[in-house]
Amino acid sequence: MQATHPQAGRALLLATLAFAGCFSVWTLYAVMGLDIQQQLALSATEYGILLAAPIFSGALLRIPLGILADRYPARNLWLLLMLSCIPALALLPWVESYISYLVTGLWFGLSGVSFTFGIRYVTDWFASRQQGLAMGLFGVGNAGVAITFVLVPVIVNFWGWQWVGPVYALGLALMLVLFWLLSPPAPTTSSGPAAAVMTLRQLLGDARVWRFSLYYYFVFGGFLALLLWLPQYYIQAYQMNAQQAMAFTLFFVATSSMVRALGGWFADRYGGRAVNWSVFWVCLVCLFFLSYPPTTLVIHGLEKDVTLEIAVNVWWFTLLIFIIGVAQGFGRASVYKVIHDYYPQHMGAVGGFVAAIGGLGGCTLPVLFGLAQDALGIVTGCFMILYGVLALCMITMFFANQAAQYQQRLTDARSNNFLLDEDE
Repeated sequence: MQATHPQAGRALLLATLAFAGCFSVWTLYAVMGLDIQQQLALSATEYGILLAAPIFSGALLRIPLGILADRYPARNLWLLLMLSCIPALALLPWVESYISYLVTGLWFGLSGVSFTFGIRYVTDWFASRQQGLAMGLFGVGNAGVAITFVLVPVIVNFWGWQWVGPVYALGLALMLVLFWLLSPPAPTTSSGPAAAVMTLRQLLGDARVWRFSLYYYFVFGGFLALLLWLPQYYIQAYQMNAQQAMAFTLFFVATSSMVRALGGWFADRYGGRAVNWSVFWVCLVCLFFLSYPPTTLVIHGLEKDVTLEIAVNVWWFTLLIFIIGVAQGFGRASVYKVIHDYYPQHMGAVGGFVAAIGGLGGCTLPVLFGLAQDALGIVTGCFMILYGVLALCMITMFFANQAAQYQQRLTDARSNNFLLDEDE
């Protein structure tokens, strides 16, 4: 649609609230996982797989359901999605074994598809020049994980772990009713014939979609993996208790989520590609320092040995993580601004595919973090993994930009019968 709809603000507000509620469900194991790990004596790799279970199902189903959202009303699909997750949450008190936790996590992890439905729903309401800001504001729903970090300890202190699932089931049911009663149906447009729905084969064959997916793998998948992994990292690296680790992680999550709206505004004003490139450079510098493990150097002098301790203390670590979180918040908004620039009629299919790859980052990276820690025996292995992923993103973006510039020069040359000025 060409103009912003009068009810756009109402639709955006309710969609953001619903997304925040679903995101809090999707990341429930970020808090419960520490207790489950102690209860079942899990290794780092097993713990990573536990965290990955709900993220995996929510990420993988974003592809087919995103294509479906281009064909059917995203609002209706979203309502059915929330309804399907309620039984899994209600059954949590009866789950005891590791396998049962994995299966239940896969079930309520369906709530992660809410992002794809929400993006498809929100973009119908806003003009093109406001898409970055609109999707950035919607993405603030990532702060829903803060609900989990705050609410779960409160439930445990008052009623015990067995009530976490039922309380979340009740909360999601209330959100379902609120969204059903108050959210307006998506507006119909008369701007021309509807674009053909993209097929999975078309998505898989589009190199540009894969590029955007790789970028989102880092800015969202990395963010998701960090919010799941940081509580354990703070406990292991800085000997914090669980409450302190949760508080520091909550700071990272809240700041990274809230700046997403500002990132959308920057993407509208300066272009999503420029914002992405800046984000990658900022994160590369921070990850370089975070990847270096605590080290003791002994220099053998003429008369005595000199010992140097190299380590990032908790306050410098938190500052660097904060910077990465803010940068990733900007990046999550700018990636979707770029997607809308290229695929405005296919936000369900393309947005769902990109979101799926990003979500898969949230489930594969914690497993890789665990494998790196078990194999290398150092706590900073997770940041080495992220550094490698980011380096791949930057190399890919560099060559993609070079190819785009070449194609632009070729187009200009053809339009001028291949007669170029001497200074070119």
